[in-house]
Amino acid sequence: MQSLANKRLLLGVTGGIAAYKSADLVRRLKEIGADVQVAMTPAATHFVGPLTFQAVSGRPVRLELLDPNAEAGMGHIELARWADLLLIAPASADFIARLAHGFANDLLSTLCLATDRPIAVAPAMNRLMWRNPATRENCRILTQRGIRLWGPAAGEQACGEVGEGRMLEPLQLRDAAIAHFTTDGSLRDLKVLITAGPTREDIDPVRFISNRSTGRMGFAVADAAACAGARVTLVSGPVSLPTPPDVERIDVASAQEMYDVVMSRATAADIFIATAAVADYRPAARTEHKIKKTQETFTLTLERNPDILATVAALDHGPFTVGFAAETRNVLEYAEDKRRRKQLDMIAANQVGVPGSGFESEQNALHVLWEGGEKVLPLADKTQLGHELIALIAERYHARRH
Repeated sequence: MQSLANKRLLLGVTGGIAAYKSADLVRRLKEIGADVQVAMTPAATHFVGPLTFQAVSGRPVRLELLDPNAEAGMGHIELARWADLLLIAPASADFIARLAHGFANDLLSTLCLATDRPIAVAPAMNRLMWRNPATRENCRILTQRGIRLWGPAAGEQACGEVGEGRMLEPLQLRDAAIAHFTTDGSLRDLKVLITAGPTREDIDPVRFISNRSTGRMGFAVADAAACAGARVTLVSGPVSLPTPPDVERIDVASAQEMYDVVMSRATAADIFIATAAVADYRPAARTEHKIKKTQETFTLTLERNPDILATVAALDHGPFTVGFAAETRNVLEYAEDKRRRKQLDMIAANQVGVPGSGFESEQNALHVLWEGGEKVLPLADKTQLGHELIALIAERYHARRH
């Protein structure tokens, strides 16, 4: 486990039932050497008492905007300069809204406005509150400003409902903090081209062929590559995800559109990472009008789509090329065959159709293969896994050059 020794984290706790997890988060961060100062909103104190956080952090909890016991009575300025990272966990829908619109009516919101240090928020709320267009727009505003969203996860909620909105677990947030601080600039100024998400192959104006990819893994890889200093272009199929900070995003729909964009940029890229789940086939003909239900059976003729990954890998003086292999069986056998057949520098294999991993999950596990080597990246949140994969890609990229 990597250390956070000499790193100072300001943990903001807002009003929500997930606040009870934040006490364990403090303990997990301190276990690996972090110095943690807790600041709470008034609402948060109704869920967990300040004395609990004082006991686990070893520091008095900060509650007041203008604290006469703070340096010059300006506690928000003092704390804003002290922290290396501000982490808001849990971040309620109300706090996310106030942060997005620049409110500063309590200590924690004022700290966020008065700092030039990185800010990360770990959303925690009911699934419908998370999906509400107002919350989605507020999160979009935050990500555009460079504030990182860590989570949320999906699962059973305190209200008894099931869906997205759970705060990431303390160990997941600890790992995200480690990834944040261990960025080493290993891809600084390199051009990294990444594909993510599914493609849609139109049958008629209302129907299409697609797959279960959510794009989360590709977006996590793009975020990690940007954190490592790369100039990242993300070519994304249709997904509902915020664009990672410092990433150029190009939206496409079909495999042909993705192929055209990738090939227009591949020769200038240093690294190409193909996380997208690109459709292998498309309808041979797209009808102009909706196909009516007139027969008991219907035959759809398909033709092959261009192979983006193989085409990039075959370029003269092309980029370091990394493929993905999502399989339901014989994972390593099929992945290694794909790597050799398409002459890839690396391939990341994962098994899909397993509960809690792969498509439609916040987590994944990868078995990465290259000529003469392999490494297992065990099950983890996709944010953390993206950082681990980028670190490995950077290592192999630089090893090949030397």
